Amino acid sequence: MIDRRRLIAGAAGLSAAATTPLAWAQAAPGAGPGEAARLNALMNDILARTLRRNPETTSGLGLDKGDLAWTKSVLSDESLGALAEDKAFTAADLGRLRAIRRAALSGMDAVNYDSVAFNLGALHEGDLAFDYGGVGQDDAWAGAPYVLSQLTGSYQSTPDFLENQHRIADKADADAYLARLEALGRLIDQESDKARHDAALGVIPPDFVIDAAVAGMRALQSQSADQSTLVGSLARRVKEQRIEGDYAGEASRIYQDTVRPALERQIALVESWRPRAVHDAGVWRLPKGGEYYALSLRQYTTTTASPAEVHRQGLELVAEIAGRIDALMRKQGMTEGTVGRRLRVMFTDKRFIYPDTDEGKAQLIADLNRKVGTVEAKLPQWFGRLPKATLQIQGVPKTMEASEPAGYYTSGSLDGVRPGVYWINLRDTAELPSWTLPTLTFHEGVPGHHLQGSLSNESASLPLLRKIQGNSGYAEGWALYAEELAVEMGLYDDDPFGHIGQLHDALLRAARMVLDSGIHDRRWSRERAIAYYADTLGDPVSAAATEVDRYCVWPGQAPAYMLGKLTFLRLRDKAKAALGGRFDIRAFHDAVLLAGNMPLTVMALRVDDYIASAKAA
Repeated sequence: MIDRRRLIAGAAGLSAAATTPLAWAQAAPGAGPGEAARLNALMNDILARTLRRNPETTSGLGLDKGDLAWTKSVLSDESLGALAEDKAFTAADLGRLRAIRRAALSGMDAVNYDSVAFNLGALHEGDLAFDYGGVGQDDAWAGAPYVLSQLTGSYQSTPDFLENQHRIADKADADAYLARLEALGRLIDQESDKARHDAALGVIPPDFVIDAAVAGMRALQSQSADQSTLVGSLARRVKEQRIEGDYAGEASRIYQDTVRPALERQIALVESWRPRAVHDAGVWRLPKGGEYYALSLRQYTTTTASPAEVHRQGLELVAEIAGRIDALMRKQGMTEGTVGRRLRVMFTDKRFIYPDTDEGKAQLIADLNRKVGTVEAKLPQWFGRLPKATLQIQGVPKTMEASEPAGYYTSGSLDGVRPGVYWINLRDTAELPSWTLPTLTFHEGVPGHHLQGSLSNESASLPLLRKIQGNSGYAEGWALYAEELAVEMGLYDDDPFGHIGQLHDALLRAARMVLDSGIHDRRWSRERAIAYYADTLGDPVSAAATEVDRYCVWPGQAPAYMLGKLTFLRLRDKAKAALGGRFDIRAFHDAVLLAGNMPLTVMALRVDDYIASAKAA
């Protein structure tokens, strides 16, 4: 729901010609004094506009109060006119940034400048090159060519946003919910206008994406008013808060008169594309598709790796990690068949499967909470600063189970009122054998996304604009690094099958490099990609299909995990070699975490500064 176009191109990356994070922000000659003050003023201006133009972000941060209380009653303007305004703002902001003399900055001022320059520049490059595209994972500009898909569109994101990020504590909050529900009809129509615009350019999703999107839209549209999740969320919470008024009746009227008709119009639009849709999965078939994929890959990974390099490295890593899994399996007496076939046996082994009942699902979540407690007890040995924010583990809402991955994380609010949430998809416990769950928990919870994101939110020295920027290469790279860090922390010492699970997920991220580049650069079919996924990883075909369909609509995002992890490991090795016996893993982790989410090239400069300061000390 958050449009990171208004958040400075959240998952932005390097341009084709760029080799440093400064390539888009050459300092203007003769720039005046007070460069840090000018930078802070620019970031504050961008932030203020962001919070005004993106009210979902404001609510997500817990800032929809005081002077910004009005934002709680509105949803973003996603019209074509607003998109044109955003492009103009980006160009103007980049011009102001380039007028600041970078050479006069040091420390966190330099990190802030480089990060904003990197992301603004990537967004502007995309604005100049393409006239189509939706909002991707981490809400990047590129990497989401379809405004409407099974993973993009307000029909998919707004019910979750209203349930989990729109707080209801009093009558004003409940009234604001009604106003936002009314605005949802307008928002759906605006997205339909953008999708219609893109379709006129030849940007139509593949047939299987259309089918999945329509199924998701119909799941929401077909609900009667008294059964609608949008109505039920408000009705339940006003009852819990003892707020007087016929809120269920008013929400039902809005849903019936405004939201459902907009959904019906959107469904009709998407279904009208079906006769013209092709089955080709990759973006290579779209206008300037090869260029679109290359830019998406750079924006998501924040590296300069080419599609060919990503494919080659992915194949090499798949072979190497599969060899490590084979060695562990042989120690457990598992020797028959390929690694993928042996993993499939583990997936179907009943001793690893929770009962697919309410009781079994409750036990699964209880076991995950115990695992989190075990990890948290070890964290002080590995991290200098620890987050204060709590972590909750919840099941994915049933209306979203079909399209969501096995697990994901949503950050808590800045004020700490709303905790971070690790969502686990309980649609079928057979898809979550126990040996896969420890590493998923380390990735989404601690020491992964929750630890990293909470430290950023709680930092008093990090500008708020930097806190709401997101770069997949950094965020997903850290979470995958955290999975391997768990091995070093001894969390698998007595759990050989869990260790296989850790390597399985590393294998998954390597396979994603092969799959993403295979689909979008080498023109693999959906069926070939699903077969490669299932054969390599042993996962159920249903899970493989969900994952592959994700890669089809978010080109370039999947390789960010492994490329980011490798960068964290490479920079850690560099610091170890430079500092020798003075190397402190806690200090290293503080250096890469407390500076906030940043492009990987900027993080490399940050580590150089850490090494220099450690040597001086």
